[in-house]
Amino acid sequence: MSEPVSESPQERVPLSRERVLHGAVAVADTGGIGSLTIRSLAQELRVKPMSVYHYVAGKDDILDGIVDLVFGEIEPPLAGGDWRSEMRRSATSARRALRRHPWAIALLQSRTNPGPATLRHHDAMIGTLRGAGFSVEMTAHAYALIDSYVYGFALSEASLPINGPDTVAEVAESMNRQVSPGEYPHLAEFTVEHILKPGYDFGDEFEFGLTVILDALARSIPPDGPARPDGGAGGA
Repeated sequence: MSEPVSESPQERVPLSRERVLHGAVAVADTGGIGSLTIRSLAQELRVKPMSVYHYVAGKDDILDGIVDLVFGEIEPPLAGGDWRSEMRRSATSARRALRRHPWAIALLQSRTNPGPATLRHHDAMIGTLRGAGFSVEMTAHAYALIDSYVYGFALSEASLPINGPDTVAEVAESMNRQVSPGEYPHLAEFTVEHILKPGYDFGDEFEFGLTVILDALARSIPPDGPARPDGGAGGA
């Protein structure tokens, strides 16, 4: 049986819901979401497990809370700005947040009790797209496409054995030794002519793909904005 967690005077920082949730994020960042339990959270906070229950109802409440914290780190698009610039800025911010918290990739879209930061993010995304002239239906398509790209790219980054340009050469050269140019000519060419080039970083592909998506979506905006229910035309 493990020894009970003792609290020294300097460790007796008053607990709060915010401190508990930030502690939960720290546990998940260190060991993944599977490592997050009431006991591991209590150890992170240097308190007894029962103390945690004064601020959260249980594991689901913690998950809802830390998802909202991550959404709070994502810069929402600002009303009145150029929609493409705002969507790019928000998508880039989301990718950075997911790189800091890769455990959140599978969670951000799965919770059914969204917090205020989550709701503000969603509302800002929808409002920016509507303000740009997208119909309600096209707003749904655009939002889903952008989200799918950001989360999918973040998942690829988190899963790849290559993590930034410093790790490319070692990993790629190891894999390349298993590839026969005669048997896999296109893969060999791609590796030598692209992957092994100095400074290659898979993360650089993010901007290219996002630009393609935003360019394609821009062509879906009606010249006069979406049609109103009364049959007229106008913006959101």
